[in-house]
Amino acid sequence: MKKTTIALALAMAWLLAGCGGRDEAPPTESVETAAEAATNEVLPTIELQEGDGLPDVLPDGLVWETNLDDPIFASPEAKRGGTYRSYMTSFPLTLRLVGPDSNGGFAGVTRANQMSPVALHPETRRPIPELATEWAFGEDGRSMYYRINPAARWSDGEPVTAEDFVFTVQFMRSKSIMAPWYNNYYTDRIRDVKAYDDYTFGVQGADAKPGVEMHANYAIGPTPRHFHVLNENWTKDFNWKVAPNTGPYQISTVEKGKYIELERKQDWWGDDLRYYKHRFNPDKIRYRVIRDVNSAWQHFLKAELDTFGLVLPNFWHDKAASADEVRAGYIDRYWFYNDLPTPSGGFFLNTSNPLLADRDTRYGMGHSMNFDRVIRTVLRGDYERLPTFQLGFGEYDNHDITPRQYDIDKAGELFRKAGFTKRDAEGILIREDGTRLSFRVTYGATHHTERLGVLKEEARKAGVELVLSLIDSAAAFKQMQEKKHDIAWMTWGTGGLSPRYWEHFHSDNANRPQTNNITNHANPEMDTLIMAYRGSSDLDERVQLARTLEAMVHESGVFIPSFHVPYTREGAWRWMRLPEHLGTRRSGALFNPLGPSAGYTSGGLFWIDAEEKVRILEAKDAGETFEPVIVEHREHRRS
Repeated sequence: MKKTTIALALAMAWLLAGCGGRDEAPPTESVETAAEAATNEVLPTIELQEGDGLPDVLPDGLVWETNLDDPIFASPEAKRGGTYRSYMTSFPLTLRLVGPDSNGGFAGVTRANQMSPVALHPETRRPIPELATEWAFGEDGRSMYYRINPAARWSDGEPVTAEDFVFTVQFMRSKSIMAPWYNNYYTDRIRDVKAYDDYTFGVQGADAKPGVEMHANYAIGPTPRHFHVLNENWTKDFNWKVAPNTGPYQISTVEKGKYIELERKQDWWGDDLRYYKHRFNPDKIRYRVIRDVNSAWQHFLKAELDTFGLVLPNFWHDKAASADEVRAGYIDRYWFYNDLPTPSGGFFLNTSNPLLADRDTRYGMGHSMNFDRVIRTVLRGDYERLPTFQLGFGEYDNHDITPRQYDIDKAGELFRKAGFTKRDAEGILIREDGTRLSFRVTYGATHHTERLGVLKEEARKAGVELVLSLIDSAAAFKQMQEKKHDIAWMTWGTGGLSPRYWEHFHSDNANRPQTNNITNHANPEMDTLIMAYRGSSDLDERVQLARTLEAMVHESGVFIPSFHVPYTREGAWRWMRLPEHLGTRRSGALFNPLGPSAGYTSGGLFWIDAEEKVRILEAKDAGETFEPVIVEHREHRRS
């Protein structure tokens, strides 16, 4: 629930290892800041409907709550200092967090460095203070009130005030930001926000929500009013400006096409907060561009990177197992099961393509994808088949859905119904008019080529041609958002406490650029249920609607689910330290230097042992070895 909570639904799961990029690196450009204090645009307002709107005066009788009782999950043994060195496969297209090209992987870093009024505790799932010290629920069931910590500061030293939260809604409604998803959400779903004094504000959503889900939906983050100048040039003028933030780090160096560095703030205002002590320990974080994951692996073995993700089976089973640096005990390996909502990964079929507009064709495509073979071979049996679009939300999950299995005969029957009755000389199905059953698959991660290659060969047996189109990850995502793909192979990050459907499947977001409905799915019946789900405050009703909507996604055939991975696997040089418990139930990565996992504050737990680093490097130079370390942690594995 860090950085505006709503933004979590936009985040891509190829964070860091799939950040935005350019083919050529432009010259180095110094970091810019803005000093303008006024906007040129007339800030937008909306006409509130009857019953909408917060009271002009803070209501009497509010019951203010806080939470300083949940367990601390950082280690008091953590040490501050050092530079954490990581990588990204391409350079971001912008440093903006909204607007064109802003949703690339590196945005996950900058968003994680913004704080919200509250966060979710990674073990108890209860709200805990972040920017706010206290909160209260309004009587209408759709309003929240927050008291801001007077110590909270932007990175330029300005205080965080209630007006910054008011400005968030004005900013997100502005046409200047060229972000229709945000425009819509902050108009339709966030109905009103009011500042009652410098440090107290209220926010009203469109609908009542049960319990803690109020925070997940309406705990908007602040936007620095003193920084932004909203006008028709905003997206261009602020493309590379480093905005003030509320988190522990600030971007300090941007060398375009090469690297980005963040520095730890001196005397960060949040250092002494109960749930933030002993966290965010490196003095500096450096993300360098290494465009190929195999090249990044070599940099890691040379101790030029401190950690490396080992989720990919060939890295865990082959490369790491055989590496001299691992066998000599200089690099430790971790296999840590977590309990998080599952990222939604697979094939997204663009129904604006006339062939994919036919449901029989889409169903046939589902039966032409041999994911089981990919899991058995390329993925070494480590991954599991994802059954449906969204999973991992407890009672909301629909466990009655079974993904379409690889079945050439069933696929052929469906393709014949769609008019594909013959095969050409290459074995690809064609219609009488010569139209081939051929689709371009857009993707942005080199290491996915092998698994897509297996799917391509297996699909050919069913008469389907998949033309694999690997492009830079940022360019791939841009193409998908502009709806210029046939089939998108990608993964959406998930967040919050319940599934989300509006952004991906409501017709408001179909056939429009810069929205997340990349299948262009439009179904009036589903639209009605999506709005009922969004508007319901009854938990039982919401659960039933979510299960129904999940079934409708399956029935539409616009999404073909691929795999899910209920763990993280990572390698780290021996000087990288973790708490005794390694991570939390909701740790998506053990060596995440900053932020949340699916809305839970859980990152920044590791630290760098400078003395150990000297010792290990000296031992390596002297040929001294250690006992190899493999740590497997299964406590949080879901049955």
